[in-house]
Amino acid sequence: MKAEILAVGTELLMGQIANTNAQYISSRLPDAGIGVYFHDVVGDNPERLRQSFSLALSRSDVIILTGGLGPTQDDITKETVSEVLGRKLVLDRESVEQLEEFFRKRNRKMTRNNLKQAYFPEGCRIIRNRNGTAPGCIIEEEGRTIVLLPGPPSELKPMFEETVMPYLASKADHRLESVYVRIFGIGEAEVETALMDLIDGQTNPTIASYAKDGEVMLRITARYQKDGTGTGLIGPMVDEIRKRLGDAVFSTDNSSLAEVAAKLLMEKKMTISLAESCTGGLLAAKLTDIPGISAVFDRSAVTYSNRAKVEELGVRQETLEKYGAVSEQTASEMAIGIRNVSGTDLGVSVTGIAGPGGGTDEKPVGLVFTALAHKDGVIVKRLDLTGDRARIRNLTCLHVFDMVRRHLLSIGK
Repeated sequence: MKAEILAVGTELLMGQIANTNAQYISSRLPDAGIGVYFHDVVGDNPERLRQSFSLALSRSDVIILTGGLGPTQDDITKETVSEVLGRKLVLDRESVEQLEEFFRKRNRKMTRNNLKQAYFPEGCRIIRNRNGTAPGCIIEEEGRTIVLLPGPPSELKPMFEETVMPYLASKADHRLESVYVRIFGIGEAEVETALMDLIDGQTNPTIASYAKDGEVMLRITARYQKDGTGTGLIGPMVDEIRKRLGDAVFSTDNSSLAEVAAKLLMEKKMTISLAESCTGGLLAAKLTDIPGISAVFDRSAVTYSNRAKVEELGVRQETLEKYGAVSEQTASEMAIGIRNVSGTDLGVSVTGIAGPGGGTDEKPVGLVFTALAHKDGVIVKRLDLTGDRARIRNLTCLHVFDMVRRHLLSIGK
């Protein structure tokens, strides 16, 4: 079955909010055996919504509309859908009672326009909303399934999981299963070249590649009968990709580089501390997003100035004067210093020029040095990055976590 997601709301077109509902629904529908073919966004305009919905009916088996189910005049989704389908809107008494109870519990007056939310296209299946005032509904129309859901994600997600997913899964005769292979250290073109024969010969499973924030992601998707599993189809393909790309593959379960590095630290019971200059605490923020990291993460020192590098990490003044703050030598002394101060197994440092200013011909914007100090010495890496300040800082974090990952994997080999 082919699905289309039609998001309704002028606020989406104006960029006031992101269309996260479409992303969420798209990630869930393959588990019901449904592929998403189209995304569309339309404002709170009846004529344009009629056009978009009519187009969706002409090309998709499942149409999921989000938003526009509220009490105000610009909430037009049910009215427009009913008009296009030629169905009357009828009042549902149970929805009226639930609306009255919702306002009574909160000691709020229910204005008359709220009753608009209790009218539904004739013959539909109503989806109750436990977290808000606007129910949704499912309509079957000439072999097509039309689903109407409210816009707030806190309301949409429970309704989708509890009612829509089971309903759609019961109609499908197959499932789609995907595994995400994440790669760092080689580019998308190089990945494609290494896998070209697999890509050219793909049938089931299929391979799709994406460049994503400095890394490459492959989505391996298998189609299988709903009473079976896709593992037997996907597993051999993932094994072959690992064989060809080696340790550039860092995850086959959609984990981030930070999560992979953190997991290895915890598995090996290796403690770590950070000395950050141009990343300004971003490395620490990414690590502390990970549950359980307190078992191995000791501290992060944001030593932005030269004085801080000297006073807190023991970087020598003569090193700074001779080589500068952004140098292999300074990065090395920073990593050794934070490891000595904290007493951790690993000490990691970052120093660089994130821009937009501060660069020179000798040391341009995007020049970054990272270092990892361990019991047997120091590993230093030079990075020549491009992009704006945010991109350079984020790419630096990826390189640091990859450095930690590769070092930990090398232990015991």
